Amino acid sequence: MEFLFADWLGTPVWFWLAFAGLVLVLTTFDLGLLHREDREMGIGESLKLSAFYIAVALAFGAWVWAAKGGDLGMKYYTGFFIEKALSIDNVFVISLIFTFFAVPPRYQYRALLWGILAVIVLRGAMIAAGAALVDQAYWVLYIFAAFLIYTGVRMMWVSDHVPDLAQNPVIRWISAHLRVTKEHHGERFLVKVRDDQTGKLVIAATPLLLALVVINLADLVFAVDSVPAIFAITTDTFVVYTSNIMAILGLRALYFALAAMVHRFHYLKYALAAVLVFIGSKILIADFVLGGAKFPPLASLGVTFALIAAGIGYSLWKTREPPVNAGG
Repeated sequence: MEFLFADWLGTPVWFWLAFAGLVLVLTTFDLGLLHREDREMGIGESLKLSAFYIAVALAFGAWVWAAKGGDLGMKYYTGFFIEKALSIDNVFVISLIFTFFAVPPRYQYRALLWGILAVIVLRGAMIAAGAALVDQAYWVLYIFAAFLIYTGVRMMWVSDHVPDLAQNPVIRWISAHLRVTKEHHGERFLVKVRDDQTGKLVIAATPLLLALVVINLADLVFAVDSVPAIFAITTDTFVVYTSNIMAILGLRALYFALAAMVHRFHYLKYALAAVLVFIGSKILIADFVLGGAKFPPLASLGVTFALIAAGIGYSLWKTREPPVNAGG
């Protein structure tokens, strides 16, 4: 029992086990009960399931608030909202990947699930590395801050471009070194096919596996922005990790609603750019202007939420359908 109360990365072990149990329950409930059979998810179901995941994340934040204090509770919510907004921006790339590999909608949900399970591990490794760097050298936060400001400014001024997946070096390498079937085989990532030369059964990858690999590589690119952003808010490893994962867990449910209307979030990137600049500037202002005084967590949460809400609201308003002229 003493092990459960031992400190691990600044938080008792039982906190980590409780979070791992919650993730396991949610994943089992989602895949094992709600989606035993592969099928396409409708927008209505997507929104309802997304609301459920957001409610769970907010409730978990309330537990963090009660257990670790209001300061870290507000930082959890700030990190959650930032990661959630960044994940909305990432839906466009995921949609392109599924389209490129011609993944039928009924198999996309399961592919997203396995992708998110991989993300849980990969994000954990990146956050652990970041925590170790910050613990050994606080000045690393200044590098994170400068990177966030640079990324935000670049996001404001660089126009959107559609990535050419056909020229992606990873896809080209896999296609050149592994057997890849031309057609899908249901939900399977690997299948046995007959070799054209020997006639023997050999293992081959399906396009669904390639899509899964590229999605996870894309998440590593996305994490380059989101991980420094949350470390700029707090260096508490538990809050950093849980806020990231709770935002990502609901992404697979939200994907199907957002993929159908991702074109309506065109102006969200400017709000995200402003958030990254704000978060990066906050560290520099606190240390070099305020003399090391902490930037108020409530103000940080308020500014972050206001910018994201304004970006979403303005996008939906600017891309609304014009009213039908009944008079002809």
